[in-house]
This record gives sequence, structure tokens and C-alpha cells, in this order.
Amino acid sequence: MDKKTISADGTSLAYASRGEGPPVILVSGAMSTGDTVAPLAEALADRFTAVVYDRRGRGESGDTRPYAVEREVEDLAALIGAVGGEAALYGVSSGGALALRAAASGLPVRRIAVYEVPFAVYEGGAEERAEYTERLTSALEQDRRGDAVELFLRLTGLGEGLIQGARQSPMWPGMESIAPSLAYDDAVMGDGLVPEARLASITAPVLSLAGGASPEWMREAARIVADTAPRGTYRVLERQSHMVEPEVLAPVLTEFFGQ
Repeated sequence: MDKKTISADGTSLAYASRGEGPPVILVSGAMSTGDTVAPLAEALADRFTAVVYDRRGRGESGDTRPYAVEREVEDLAALIGAVGGEAALYGVSSGGALALRAAASGLPVRRIAVYEVPFAVYEGGAEERAEYTERLTSALEQDRRGDAVELFLRLTGLGEGLIQGARQSPMWPGMESIAPSLAYDDAVMGDGLVPEARLASITAPVLSLAGGASPEWMREAARIVADTAPRGTYRVLERQSHMVEPEVLAPVLTEFFGQ
């Protein structure tokens, strides 16, 4: 990241931009930094100023306590101010929930696209989210960062064998280093249910995307987001999973943000 801006509470935010044109800020999800969405930024850079940033508590950005979701909305306000005073937003997974919150808060957001925000629309989803929150909070309070990462990976549906393999991999120390930010994504997701009143207040166009190879409940959640937002559109990207390929996603976002 080669640029810095300061959020309302004094937190330093690291960001980078690629290309020229109307600004689009890319909001990463849990266990991710701005580098995670950098390939998508490169794919958008021929039409837009694509902005990636490290959310607070990860990468090169600071972290001022106590945390509140409102501080992350203020972070996006600072970034929007730094790139010209208005921007489109793209958020993936829980980053999509943050982008929707920012739009509903009244920030100058021109358009919003989100990919597979994991709202718990499946049976027992609310209970599962509540149990995850309780266990995650306990693990982080005891500084059991590895256990916190395991909890998150199980929530995503990763099998036990793959989780134990991840623990032995070179990437594990990096995952543990940003484990405290899992509490931030958990807070952004709220109770895990679709925030219908918040979505109904968004006046800008919303594009809600899902992958054709993802679980059916993720597509259902994406559809409900689009149906609830007054100017929402739902679209499925065939043969894509939660790890959507930038070369497939970029043309869809280019069309939407270019309108």
C-alpha cells in the first residue's frame, strides 16, 4: 500500500489505487487484506480508479479500540473523501455487508455491488451464528488465535482435514496475526440475518451477485438482498464459487459501475 488516509477516530488506513476513471472502492471480507482483492482491481483499472485498502486491524492499517462497526463506516467515509468525495463500492462476503451498511448510512455512494454476503437464510442459521459469536469471543478473549481461525474456517464449511492441513501450512501464522479482526467481521454481520430495514433504506442501485457453483443458500441470500433493496438486481455467475475469479467478475462490475 503506497497511500495513507486518516479515519475520524485517528486510525491510519493504508490504501492503493490503480487506473484512472470514476473511483470504485473494493472492500475485502474476513481473513483478508487489500491484497486479496488487488487482482480484481487490476482487472478494473482500464475503466476505473480501483481502490484497495487494508481494513482496520489488518495489513498496514491501524486499529483503534474499542471497535465499533460505525468506525469501519467512517473508514469508508475517509477513503471516499480521499478519492474525490464520491465512489462506487464493491464488497465480497462480509465486506459486502459493510458496503451495504455504508450505503445505508448516507455516504456518497453512487452504486454498490456485493458478492455472496453470507446472511444466514438457511434453517438454524441464526442459532449457528449466535453460537459462533459466543465461541469466537471466548477464544479471542483468551488469545487463542488459532482456535478462533479454526472456528471461522468451520463456519465457512471447510472440512476438518483441510483445517488441520492449514494449521501446518506456511500461511497459518499470517492468519493468526489477523485473527482478532474476525470479531470485526462478526460484528458487521450482526445477528447473521438479512437486515431488511437497512437494505430498504438504500437509494443507490445495488447489484447482488452469487456463484452458480456455490451452495443454494448463498444464492438465496443474494436474491433476498436484491429483492429487498429498492433498486436491487440479482445475478448468478455460472460455474463460480465463493472464490470468484476476477476475470469473470470484472466485466460484470464494469458494466454495472459504468452505467
